[in-house]
Amino acid sequence: MEKRVMTDSKRRKGLMVASAVLGGVMVLSACSDGGKEAGSAESSKASQAQVDEAAAKEVSKARIAISPKNGSDNASINNAAKVTVTDGTLTEVTMTTADGDPVEGTLAGDGKSWKPAAPLKRSTTYKIAATAKDSAGLEAHENSSFTTVSPDNSFIGNFTPEDGSTVGVGMPVSLNFNKAITDRKAVQSGITVTSSTGQEVVGHWFSNQRLDFRPDQYWTEGSTVTLKLALDGVEGADGVYGVQQKTVTFKIGRNQVSTVDVATKTMTVTQDGKTVKTIPISAGSPENPTYNGQMVISEKFKETRMNGATVGFTDDDGKGEYDIKDVPHAMRLSTSGTFIHGNYWGADSVFGSANTSHGCVGLNDVKGAGDPKQAAAWFYDNSLLGDVVIVKNSKDKVIQPDNGLNGWNMAWSQWKAGSAV
Repeated sequence: MEKRVMTDSKRRKGLMVASAVLGGVMVLSACSDGGKEAGSAESSKASQAQVDEAAAKEVSKARIAISPKNGSDNASINNAAKVTVTDGTLTEVTMTTADGDPVEGTLAGDGKSWKPAAPLKRSTTYKIAATAKDSAGLEAHENSSFTTVSPDNSFIGNFTPEDGSTVGVGMPVSLNFNKAITDRKAVQSGITVTSSTGQEVVGHWFSNQRLDFRPDQYWTEGSTVTLKLALDGVEGADGVYGVQQKTVTFKIGRNQVSTVDVATKTMTVTQDGKTVKTIPISAGSPENPTYNGQMVISEKFKETRMNGATVGFTDDDGKGEYDIKDVPHAMRLSTSGTFIHGNYWGADSVFGSANTSHGCVGLNDVKGAGDPKQAAAWFYDNSLLGDVVIVKNSKDKVIQPDNGLNGWNMAWSQWKAGSAV
């Protein structure tokens, strides 16, 4: 028993010694590892420097810029979207709507810029992804997303006449804005109208939504008129911006001016100052006289309906005093309903002898507008939008300048006073 106790005691002592030795080894190993850790840190720093240097060499020098700025709203539909690159060339640009519809674009020949091929849609979100390479062939990437201006925050000007058309010498350039314009100067400054003859052209505001341009005298026959709209981004009212950027040109045809003499009941048609035809007419009756003044043909209809109720001529039952569904060869002279047109329902004898209409100028014609020999057919076929019809010797007043395209009834000094620039 005693021997076994002694043996156990020795075993415990041996374990204690072993533990001490192992402890010493463990401490020693810890100190040794600590020295190795310090060396590794220095080595790691050196390695990281090499990695950074290598990474720097791997980064493309190409710098891509996308406009408008990512997250922009109220962006222009014309000029905002553009991708450019410095120190490299663009290799791929994709533009899509938020729904994924692709947008076609044009890459510059030198590969330095890209832009959409056509104006963008309003109130639409677009995404652009661009890739470029530098001289070493290393790629750079950039992405952006923006939203174009909404209809509520933009305005457009509907203009007359149409691009590429040929019109008469009296046709003004008339713009009707779909929003009220409060900064007339800013908007008018973004619009220029010029003539190939050098005639001075001035704008006149009839209201906060209508702006017309004309020279002092009628346009010169055979000239070319150019309308330039640079309204993109122009703030026409608080928070409301223009979106149009375009150039419109139209030709001025021969100088045709027709003079209706209500007293003699005739119309004399001149072209380039020479009388080409005299036509018997029937103007407004004494109860409903025709306006005096210079009027411009603004619309032409081979046949159209005329209902007196639409212009205030009603009977006791509120129905139109007349309702003719097929008025032939009708050409509008005023917004309020003055036309020069064919008349098949009146006796042939009234033309040149009696004024019987509700204010229009009537020319002899047939039902269906099918006889080219009729006076109304000849006049219709030989008239352009923009031709001038002058009415004189009527018992009525001179037509208001803003009733139709009839600004010629305003003195030049008064016209110029209505300009905002």
